[in-house]
Amino acid sequence: MRGLWKLTLMEAKLYLREPMAAFFTLVFPLMLLFIFGSIYGNEPAEFFGGRGSVDVSVPAYMAMIIGTVGLLSIAINIASYREFGILRRYRATPLRPYVILAATVLVNFAMTFLGTALLVIAAKLAYNLRFEGNALLVIASFVLAALSFFALGFVIASLAPTTRVAQVMGMVVFYPMLFLSGAAIPQEAMPENIRSVSQFLPLTHVVRLLQGMWFNTPLSEYLVEVAVLIGMLIVGTIIAARTFRWE
Repeated sequence: MRGLWKLTLMEAKLYLREPMAAFFTLVFPLMLLFIFGSIYGNEPAEFFGGRGSVDVSVPAYMAMIIGTVGLLSIAINIASYREFGILRRYRATPLRPYVILAATVLVNFAMTFLGTALLVIAAKLAYNLRFEGNALLVIASFVLAALSFFALGFVIASLAPTTRVAQVMGMVVFYPMLFLSGAAIPQEAMPENIRSVSQFLPLTHVVRLLQGMWFNTPLSEYLVEVAVLIGMLIVGTIIAARTFRWE
């Protein structure tokens, strides 16, 4: 356990020293919040079902943070560690492999949670963000979504031969989902055909689940979203475990 916490602390320091990862997790969502918040405000509008623009956007930005960390940060970091021989050197230490992987998951989850917390606090202070849901259900949905996308990130890192390939794969998977899922642009503003396509994107299910739990919609209406994310977690973990390479 001592080795896990030491490794986790070191990984956290390395994460914060990487400007791009820290920017897109901690700063970029705040930028979107203030840009669109200053344009549209947070007054209830019929366009958003009687809710404010910020009220609807914050759960969607939470999904964006999850996707960014899972598909970019984890995939790129693990691939770079393997390419530069860091994983091989880790494996030569007394630390067990699961400790090394657990430290990576803990650090990335902590950064995901930190980015979300900063987003919620800023939205509450600046735009009087409204919350109607059950906090425990929101947290449970958040954890499930994060772990599901982390598993997908490990799959990308396992299959990519180099860091550059992992980066390209992550971007190819992530950016179409970012703009079509409702994570960056509300689906209310999209044509019907685009919304139909978005049904097949995993991040769409994260946005819907988080928004539903945020607005206290019964969980029974989101069983498809929960099933998709659980399936992603199970299948992604199995594939990553079978394809993961230390060198």
